Amino acid sequence: MSDGKKIKVTQTGSHIGRTDDQRATLIGLGLNKRHRSNVLEDTPSVRGMINKVRHLVHVEEEAR
Repeated sequence: MSDGKKIKVTQTGSHIGRTDDQRATLIGLGLNKRHRSNVLEDTPSVRGMINKVRHLVHVEEEAR
């Protein structure tokens, strides 16, 4: 999975009213406000973080 692939993660939902661990996960992904994006390496740990806040983010495969 981590063969140099990149994924673009965009925050679509607000962190207001979410649990502290979901807020911390968004910060760990480099997101802190709606409509902000970050390009990350596609690793199992990043996928796990995305899965935890999947209702707050949109994920796209990054073109090389």
